Amino acid sequence: MTVETPPLLVIDDVVTEYRTATRVVRALDGASLTAGRGETVGIVGESGSGKSTLGLLTGRLLPSGTRCPRGRVLVDGESVLDLPPDRVARLRRERLAFVPQDPIGALDPTLRIGRQLRLALRDTPADLAALLEQVRIRDPEHVLRLYPHQISGGMAQRVAVAMAMARKPALLIADEPTAALDSQVREEVLRLLFTLAAENGTTVLWLSHDLGGVARWCARIAVMYGGRVVEDGSTADVLSAPQHPYTGALLAADPARAKGGTRLLTIGGTPPVLTDDPQGCVFAPRCDSAGDDCPAVRPAPRTVAGRTVLCHHPGGTPETVPARKESAR
Repeated sequence: MTVETPPLLVIDDVVTEYRTATRVVRALDGASLTAGRGETVGIVGESGSGKSTLGLLTGRLLPSGTRCPRGRVLVDGESVLDLPPDRVARLRRERLAFVPQDPIGALDPTLRIGRQLRLALRDTPADLAALLEQVRIRDPEHVLRLYPHQISGGMAQRVAVAMAMARKPALLIADEPTAALDSQVREEVLRLLFTLAAENGTTVLWLSHDLGGVARWCARIAVMYGGRVVEDGSTADVLSAPQHPYTGALLAADPARAKGGTRLLTIGGTPPVLTDDPQGCVFAPRCDSAGDDCPAVRPAPRTVAGRTVLCHHPGGTPETVPARKESAR
């Protein structure tokens, strides 16, 4: 009898709200996602869809004014939202790692690179120069003596990857880690990140706008809109035959997929700003396939073509754009 291994990460029906003096903005509106051990998951969607909030929530790193009135987050069986502060700190230190979008801003400007690596490792013995060599940094002994402002953005991101992977975390959350880098450095950093994760059996959540990159590096893709995961499945299947209209619209609007001499398609309207429990499908005002039931009835998860879809009329997407035929590794 085969015993099924439980997921490393479980995000179940989470509602997350940012509260200000004048209003409440709902960033996550019943978001659900699971990730197995060693799995690579790309999370995509427009700005404001809830990607960064989902990533920060996993490590309970959201601002103090944030509320989570519903849902649960489990990392390796532990309920992250219920842990006392010391247990949360231990969870982040031992099983979680983060690679930020702005590595220079994330590194401490007052400490040399070597000192920051030692702090990240705490009492774990390691060869610091070897850690930097692992992320393809030349003359690591020299770099260890430098401050963050003395290195380039690409090198700083390699340092951030080295710090994140130094303790061989179970889960790595990368929030647009290459957005500020040029294309060549971007590809090198992504290759390092996913190669090290594969070697250590680390689960990766990559929050990204880069559909082509997700197609190359992630086995699964989760598409977010309005604070929910609206389509979740195999990357190859989702990008070649999207079932949610929003996924199809994202693909049609991807500049990297546009044919020469053709006008780039756009998604009409603007993403929603949620302030309370919304009725119906929040994508309905922008959806070319919306029916009479869409504005009134909230879509529930359903299994369609081997993936989870939150849509009343799956498959009624804009023009399907095939995924790139590139190997993941």
